Amino acid sequence: MSPTPAPLPRAGHEPTHRVRARHTATTVTVYQAYPPEIGLPAARDGRFPAAWKRDRMTWIKPSFLWMMYRSGWGTKQGQETVLAVEITREGFEWALRRACLSHYERGLHPDRATWQRELRRAPARVQWDPERDLRLAPLPYRSLQLGLAGEAAELYADRWTVSVRDMTGLAHDIHALVRAGDLPGAERLLPAEAPYPEAEGLLDRVRT
Repeated sequence: MSPTPAPLPRAGHEPTHRVRARHTATTVTVYQAYPPEIGLPAARDGRFPAAWKRDRMTWIKPSFLWMMYRSGWGTKQGQETVLAVEITREGFEWALRRACLSHYERGLHPDRATWQRELRRAPARVQWDPERDLRLAPLPYRSLQLGLAGEAAELYADRWTVSVRDMTGLAHDIHALVRAGDLPGAERLLPAEAPYPEAEGLLDRVRT
């Protein structure tokens, strides 16, 4: 059984860059959205089907609400099936330690050319985008997006994935409550997310 996470701090006290996720001692849950021909077989079989392209970059999001923002609550074309993918913490941290920021950051990178070389070599990349509230409005702190390519994408699909669940029904239920103005009811249905335990140096390459 998953441990009960500690409540998140109020937005005004939340660090700008911190990973918040549903996690256990050995796994972390990330979200993606796919068309039904990929999402439904993935949820049924607990692994991605042959149609899932391992040679393309895939973006995983630990934030359920950021995924709702990106997919329009699972209504945008090609994103109709919302998946919760439980992966190993070992794999998640492997990717973070080898990731490069998706943009050049003065003070973090020696120069733009160095950043571009690191980006080309890195098997993963990180973006920090504004976290979202139930109305999908931006919050003053950031949500992690982790892009996986090459070796990282193959490891994600073939070794790190522990389970795949279809969250589309839950997404639609929460959205219906939001549209009805029942924000407390919608919040009660949200997957519980808590600060991810950050080992020393885990985000050193990607925290701005």
